[in-house]
Amino acid sequence: MIAWLLLFYQGFYSLVPEAAFHKKVGRHHYGLSEIITEGIPQDTVHLGEVEVFSPALDKYTHGQQIKAIKSEDLRDFQGFGLSDLIQQRTGLFLRQYGPGMLASLTMRGTSAGHNAVFWNGLPINSPSLGQTDFSILPVGAFDEVQLHLGSGGALYGTDAIGGTVHLNSRLKFGQGHSFQTDSNLGSFGRWNQQLQYGFSNKRISLRTRVYRNIAENDFPFPNLAKPGIPIERQEHAAFYQEGFSQDLAFQIKPNQLISSSLWYNQTEREIQPVMGSNTLDSQEDRSLRWVLDYFNFGIKKTWNFKTGMVRDQLIFNSIENNTSQFFLIGDMDWEISPKISSKSGVRYTHVHGKLSTYEAKENRIELYQSTNFSVAEDLKISINLRQFVYDGILAPFTPSLGADWILFSKKVNELKLHVNGARSFKIPTLNDRFWEPGGNRGLLPESSWSGELGVSYLFKNERFKLNQQLTHYRMWVDNWIIWIPKGNIWSPENIRQVHNKGIEYAFNADYQLGNWTFEAQGNYNWTRAINQTNISENDRSAGNQLPYTPIHKFQSLIGVKRGWIHSYLNYHFTGARFEAMDNISYLTPYALWDWGFRIGEIHALKIKGSLGFQLNNVFNTSYQVLRLRAMPGRNYQINIQIKL
Repeated sequence: MIAWLLLFYQGFYSLVPEAAFHKKVGRHHYGLSEIITEGIPQDTVHLGEVEVFSPALDKYTHGQQIKAIKSEDLRDFQGFGLSDLIQQRTGLFLRQYGPGMLASLTMRGTSAGHNAVFWNGLPINSPSLGQTDFSILPVGAFDEVQLHLGSGGALYGTDAIGGTVHLNSRLKFGQGHSFQTDSNLGSFGRWNQQLQYGFSNKRISLRTRVYRNIAENDFPFPNLAKPGIPIERQEHAAFYQEGFSQDLAFQIKPNQLISSSLWYNQTEREIQPVMGSNTLDSQEDRSLRWVLDYFNFGIKKTWNFKTGMVRDQLIFNSIENNTSQFFLIGDMDWEISPKISSKSGVRYTHVHGKLSTYEAKENRIELYQSTNFSVAEDLKISINLRQFVYDGILAPFTPSLGADWILFSKKVNELKLHVNGARSFKIPTLNDRFWEPGGNRGLLPESSWSGELGVSYLFKNERFKLNQQLTHYRMWVDNWIIWIPKGNIWSPENIRQVHNKGIEYAFNADYQLGNWTFEAQGNYNWTRAINQTNISENDRSAGNQLPYTPIHKFQSLIGVKRGWIHSYLNYHFTGARFEAMDNISYLTPYALWDWGFRIGEIHALKIKGSLGFQLNNVFNTSYQVLRLRAMPGRNYQINIQIKL
């Protein structure tokens, strides 16, 4: 509870003593996703024994593809950043500057700023940079991770051109006291420790987490920038992170619930230099995020009022940049009839940026409407609408239309068709408009139109289950913002037009043979992101693939379980990436193998324990994600989890 008092009575920078920042740099969620309640009167049709909230995150997403990260994977990657988990389990590509360094997600061939990121229903992309660094989001801070592929502007607002990432907390009532500790030890000075305490009864649920992640990142690598390509040990790439989170839920009445989450995260990094360079840059990232939800459950209507804030501080080589966002959100989800449900809402955001070269304030307001139609038992349709206004400027009106159509359904198999068409947008970042010198206040929002068609097939019997999905999409992005030189000054312009198209295939399979369970899963992405415009007389890049956008990306995993023993083998392949718009030079494809096993959960008295081991890059492959950015060879991690 001290953390809550600090939030309201102290400033952002007094939450953690200043000395702490000067160590040696070595488909169902609404913030609260699952509530288990007891003792509710039978005549109250509000909170059942198990209530799973279904807001716009997946309730109104017919026709869209959603990837949910398994809880087992969240456990196995406790000591890693979210970038490592996404890279190894989803088949998506991240532009990564080294282990623990900047990692930006690209979905369907779009840029790092074309993905919206939400934490418990709050957008957390930096308003100055317009993106999120996935390497500093610790996996251990979340209970649920979902990735929604494709345009989501009508559902989520700005930035959701390529896709949306949702990070959520989960609480339960009636669980009593609980304690959990996770310890991880790995190669190259990697160490992680996380402690978690929770308590809940019939009306109150609370949980506190604290964590610390450290890595020296002193791995050997072949230095391609020196004659003879000598093997050297990486220097100046240390990573230090610590933070805490506090989640709380209180059932006011049988039909009323209040929940809140607080998360503080701070990271210090020595910025890994490119091969052949001896730069000694450093960076500190501090963030404070808080959200408060009130739910009122009626027989046919659910009201939700949300407020929260996101404060970020980035210090690069002692140059300080601060941004803050304050949110007020209200919406009503209404079951109009057994076949029609609707959601209407408004979101207000106040943005304040105080950066090294400018200071800016901005008010944003969004009106949104979502409706589901059950046209027939086998045909579901979603219509979503959103209007976004920022600084008195109308962003493009954003509609979307999606449908899921069950072509046939039998006892053991089902074939379903998915169709979606949508418009999305991204407003210019604060840096794009106000940076001095070079900012352009006349920039237009980036805008996209997209369409996708997919088919999914499910087969299951007593022993075997197979789920497959094949999707084809096309996307046209207009007014893409890029920075170009104007004399001695670089300035952003709405110049680029890009046509994206691709094919996505995903499958999951499980087979039960006695006490043995065999599993397999895979993801393949074929991505073309084609520039349509030349930005100068000497530019000949029209028709070329965007840089660092692999055409082929594949990931697969096979595993076996028996009792409390689980072992798996993971493979991920990344195709060639062009280094520049001219598409002349490129980085060669690479393939990595990872192996791991876990023993647990083992029960002894009232203690549950598990032991895991991961061997990454089994064959010690030398590779680059980005040019001259060293990556580690073979490395390991041991993790121990104990629950009381």
